[in-house]
Amino acid sequence: MMTNTEPLLSVRDLAMSFPGRRRSAPVRAVDSVTFHVAQGETLGLVGESGCGKSTTGRTIVRLLEPTAGSVTYDGRDISHLSQRALKPLRKELQMVFQDPHSSLNPRQTVARIVSDPLLVQGSSAADGRKRAAELMELVGLIPEHIDRYPHEFSGGQAQRIGIARALATGPRLVVADEPVSALDVSVQAQIVNLMERLQRELGLAYLFIAHDLSVVKRVCDRVAVMYLGRIVEIGAKEEVYAAPAHPYTRALLSAVPLPDPAAERSRERITLLGDPPSPAAPPPGCTFHPRCPKAQEICRMEAPALRNTAPGPARQVACHFPETA
Repeated sequence: MMTNTEPLLSVRDLAMSFPGRRRSAPVRAVDSVTFHVAQGETLGLVGESGCGKSTTGRTIVRLLEPTAGSVTYDGRDISHLSQRALKPLRKELQMVFQDPHSSLNPRQTVARIVSDPLLVQGSSAADGRKRAAELMELVGLIPEHIDRYPHEFSGGQAQRIGIARALATGPRLVVADEPVSALDVSVQAQIVNLMERLQRELGLAYLFIAHDLSVVKRVCDRVAVMYLGRIVEIGAKEEVYAAPAHPYTRALLSAVPLPDPAAERSRERITLLGDPPSPAAPPPGCTFHPRCPKAQEICRMEAPALRNTAPGPARQVACHFPETA
């Protein structure tokens, strides 16, 4: 997996807000998010639905214009580049979406869908069609099926087409937004295996957005946990899963089923109180404090910074009272 420690992507204090309804306060979907992804690395971005994972991914590839902060790709700040300036960089930054059928144009053939990114970059139709056939074979589909339409493929096959489209321009970084959550479990394993093989063969870096912690554990090198628009914990996969330091991370991991029935029955299950607050009206201080079993007065008054903490030199946690053992 990870082959280089130099950041290919650096995200610093990224924020993305949306206007509120009528005169209500803006919705701060992403709030001061900071992380990096190295060449050949897979960083998992996890959290509950609505925590800002997908918005973060879309802002990184500039499908959304960030409200604040910076996105640096390969040493260049792309946060506010014009669409014209972004065009040559889009070859190296691609995205795979959650629902394969809704992300593929039903009126276009697979040949056109997969070759479209190449046509935008100036390739001829003949070269695009040839490349589409090559990519179909690369992702495990029959090249002769490039003249079919998306509805003629299963969900897993359609996701392979989505991956082929993302690979058309030879990217270095792929943002995968819940790429297997809409698929059956058996098909999920096939897509995960495909993505791992493509990473080895092509040297890809992934930002892997998901809520399934079992899949993230299988795929990722490092894990970043989001809650209400902020990263509350980030570190190496082995460290985070073995000894989660943030109460929210501990609660998430306690909900992951264990393959051993005896261990599953005997372990502690952490149940969080209430529902996540609205990002339009987040609580003061630590946004997790209304649901946190360890919350104290300082948690209600002061938002904790994401800072290094044991165990692990690269482990960061945003908590006033993190677990350190």
